[in-house]
Amino acid sequence: MNLFKLLRRFVPPYKWQVLGNIFFHLLSTLLSIFSFASIVPILQILFGISEAHMAYTDWDWSMSVSDIFSAMKNNVFWWLEQQISISGAHHVLLLLGVGLIVLTFLKTAASYMGSFFMIPIRTGVLRDLRSQLYNKIISLPIGFFTEERKGDVISRMTSDVAEVENSIMSSLDMIVKNPIMIIMYLCTMFFMSWQLTLFVLLLLPVSGWIIGLIGRSLKRKSQRGQEQTADLISQVEETLGGLRVVKAFNAEHKLRDRFSRLNNETRKTFNRVNRRYQLAHPVSEFLGTSVIAVLLWYGGGLILSDTSPIGPAEFIYYLVIFYSIINPFKELSKASYSIRKGMASLERIDKILLAENVIKDPATPEPLNTFSTDIRYENISFSYDTDREVIHNVTLHINKGQTVALVGQSGGGKTTMLDLLPRFYDVTSGAILVDGHDLRTLRVRDLRALMGVVNQEPILFNDTFFNNIAFGVEHATQEQVEEAARIANAHEFIMQTPDGYQTTIGERGAKLSGGQRQRISIARAILKNPPILILDEATSALDTEAERLVQDALEKLMTNRTTLVVAHRLSTIRRADLICVMHEGRIVEQGCHEQLLALDGYYKKLWHMQK
Repeated sequence: MNLFKLLRRFVPPYKWQVLGNIFFHLLSTLLSIFSFASIVPILQILFGISEAHMAYTDWDWSMSVSDIFSAMKNNVFWWLEQQISISGAHHVLLLLGVGLIVLTFLKTAASYMGSFFMIPIRTGVLRDLRSQLYNKIISLPIGFFTEERKGDVISRMTSDVAEVENSIMSSLDMIVKNPIMIIMYLCTMFFMSWQLTLFVLLLLPVSGWIIGLIGRSLKRKSQRGQEQTADLISQVEETLGGLRVVKAFNAEHKLRDRFSRLNNETRKTFNRVNRRYQLAHPVSEFLGTSVIAVLLWYGGGLILSDTSPIGPAEFIYYLVIFYSIINPFKELSKASYSIRKGMASLERIDKILLAENVIKDPATPEPLNTFSTDIRYENISFSYDTDREVIHNVTLHINKGQTVALVGQSGGGKTTMLDLLPRFYDVTSGAILVDGHDLRTLRVRDLRALMGVVNQEPILFNDTFFNNIAFGVEHATQEQVEEAARIANAHEFIMQTPDGYQTTIGERGAKLSGGQRQRISIARAILKNPPILILDEATSALDTEAERLVQDALEKLMTNRTTLVVAHRLSTIRRADLICVMHEGRIVEQGCHEQLLALDGYYKKLWHMQK
């Protein structure tokens, strides 16, 4: 069963809590059986059906279990007779009542302690599940998220994990506690009357079959509901990201209608899921009551006969024990419904947890701590899928200290060339070498430690200026951060904010202008001080003044570094050592600015179009 796979995955760190939970539930059930047993002498005293003149019976541990139990039972009733003759029936009833209260208190205390030990298991397993999911998301390559919607991933982190918490984890206590209670109660019933208990066991499988029949499709419907919830979250995320376009094109009604339609479909799915889920309690209660009614008829017939193994008082005790089985049986059936719902969510979570990371470190990585000579793209090809190649048999040589620019039409493969260098993706064929080492023979962390990246869209976090600039750099000092900000032309506007470097910049730097965000991104790269720099259209989205400040910061950043840059504005890369013109995944021209103009080819056409 998948639930036990879940337990094997997550529960071992909490084995002591599991043992404590099992121990106290065992103790609680034993105390429950003994507290119910006090009903028998109370009934016998009240109805005057106690046997008179019982004699004390000697016993020892060498006797059989049934003989020991019979002797102990006989001696208890003998003692009660003695107390009744000495102190009266009223006094003995008081003693039995006090004993029942004490046993019930101990039973409920033990039951609480069982739940007490279960709580850290539930919360700990969920914490571990969230941590594993987040860590897996962080470790997966970028290519995984080109195929998965961001909203769907968020849904698995939130609503699916919450569903696991609400169903599987909340059922763990019932799964441990209820089987213990059912087994111990059944053993007691067998001991009292095996004929009655066999009759009961003939009826229970029918009840279980009916309950299983009702819950068979619950998991599938629940999984569909979670997928629809993911669609809802995806649409909300897309709407928030594109709100300017939505309003500019008066498309609110279109999105409103689409969301309303999806929202209604999700509601209908969860209506079906929850209606079936709520059947668990009434169906199991009805079946349990039906079994009791049949048991009263059959057991009553046994008692009225002369061959009954138990008397009327014991039969009432038997009914109390059987009725006590019904509640854990109902909870167990309800837990099975919950588990079906939770396993549907866990399967969606496992699609991330079990996803293969294709960007792997080699078993014995080659050492690379510094960048010394060159970068080589040797006959590389790459495709995101099998249908179409984005890069076709490209060869490029970049010496240390050179600035190499990639230009050309959109979709020509320029950004893909950059993404292949830090191994965001692996080449389909050919190889990329750094200092003669194939990237796939290096530890990914060592490779990326040599590189700094500045993207067209600055990636900033909802944190302070200081933490955004020092991101990824251990133990950065205030002086180092400020120096990096000065070089990036960012220090002045940072100091104009209320708390300076401790000012929070908002989600994705929402409180800053485009040029300010880009300069913070450049300051981060300056602080890292990488020997290899990757610039992906770092100035294309800026106005003229912001571009001048950012370009000045970039020129400082590029000094004495090997730089690979993608640019649409050719004026920003005219001083590059090598300019490669890409067209449909191939390098069709390369040379410096003057050489390419002299070729009178594709680059010259682009240059005159921009001028």
